[in-house]
Amino acid sequence: MPIISPSLLAADFGNLQRELEMINESEADWLHLDIMDGVFVPNITFGLPLLNMIRKHLKKPMDVHLMIVQPEKFIEGSKEIGIEMMTVHYETCTHIHRTLQDIHNAGMKAGVALNPGTPVCLLRDIIEDVDVVMIMSVNPGAGGQKFIMHSLDKVRELKKLIQETGSHALIEIDGGVNDKTAPMLLEAGADVLVAGSYVFGAEDPKKVIRELKAL
Repeated sequence: MPIISPSLLAADFGNLQRELEMINESEADWLHLDIMDGVFVPNITFGLPLLNMIRKHLKKPMDVHLMIVQPEKFIEGSKEIGIEMMTVHYETCTHIHRTLQDIHNAGMKAGVALNPGTPVCLLRDIIEDVDVVMIMSVNPGAGGQKFIMHSLDKVRELKKLIQETGSHALIEIDGGVNDKTAPMLLEAGADVLVAGSYVFGAEDPKKVIRELKAL
């Protein structure tokens, strides 16, 4: 049974309380929160003040995805808010192992995200220190993009690496997840599905989450 992490990026921010209540009442396991800085990716989303507000109303774990340069600057503030999981991009961390250690020392689970053009093999030396590996199945920075089919091969390669090293890392997929791509991703070895517009754009989001959870 997959872990489902709806992406708040696709929610109606004019009715954020309603959207959070929907998540709380649904079978979603986590809530995925994309922080963008306008530097690493073109868009800007939100920061710690909004995360702090969300934490007060959300009953599910917060799955925070930092699409920013110098993500280590967010670690202490995230710890104070009570965020459970923080994922940083391999491409933004000069000292990725140190950043993962700092996240763990702050009491959070640590994840590493890989852009579509970043190979899985770069994780071999740190895979045992990672709780979650996020495969970006679209280019980071915007929702509603078309799923990149090569992502399935990356999931299979990553699954093999995890098995070879004895790592306990979960494989998370972010981008283009829907009723067509989700079964293929799970068959390839994915554990966590991030779904944005497919969930929040649905007539009955809780039904969509329930259906993804049942795959």
